[in-house]
Amino acid sequence: MVELAEVLRDLADESEELDLRVDRLAPDAWDRPTPAPGWTIGHQIAHLAWTDHASLLAVTDPDAFSTLLADALAEPESYVDRGAQEWLAEPDALLSRWRDGRQALADALTKVPAGGRILWYGTAMSASSMATARIMETWAHGQDVADALGQRRAPTARLRHVAYLGYRTIGHSFATRGMDGPTAPVALLLTAPDGSQWTYGDPSAENRVTGPALDLCLLVTQRRHRDDLALEATGPVADAWLNIAQAFAGPPGPGREPGGAR
Repeated sequence: MVELAEVLRDLADESEELDLRVDRLAPDAWDRPTPAPGWTIGHQIAHLAWTDHASLLAVTDPDAFSTLLADALAEPESYVDRGAQEWLAEPDALLSRWRDGRQALADALTKVPAGGRILWYGTAMSASSMATARIMETWAHGQDVADALGQRRAPTARLRHVAYLGYRTIGHSFATRGMDGPTAPVALLLTAPDGSQWTYGDPSAENRVTGPALDLCLLVTQRRHRDDLALEATGPVADAWLNIAQAFAGPPGPGREPGGAR
């Protein structure tokens, strides 16, 4: 089990990497479109700031978060886009809001009692799991920003959080589409950025996914189409999952078309 303090350090580092990527952008660059249809670089950062705020409410004011949750359930297909749009601002103000919000969330997570559960969209989670989810989102939206800027990111060991979340949400990927859950366990045997192997699940399982950890993370965050990734599925359940993998909460994501940037 990964300690909360370690996850929060990795979240801070992941956020700082993205912060450095956008900190010195020219004002007009914030309007540059990203691979997410209709979203600019500004939308990507606004979404992170908005989600940090929602997360903070979930930790510190469950009643206020329940109101947000009701709004999301009323309009599940549009609430994420609305949140990003509502939080857009001039770059300096947006960066300040994002920086202050992510620090406030990190501070709040350290105060969650051991064993405490935090209400979230469609689930409840521990403080460590919420911090892991924030790493996943920050990394995924950072990928969109890097793609928009024509930049390549060096993969880091922080990908293990995203890969783990992808593994833990295999059943969710089926459920969110109204499909029957997996009929057999799926194992992930992934090549880490340093060449070592990350294994999730029983490596002898009949259903397995093998390939680079980076590619698995791009898939479960729906930043690349399966056809553009070096992932190999063994077994029908693993093969079906690669078509619908989704590590984030909410309704099924549209994914990306084949031929995306690498």
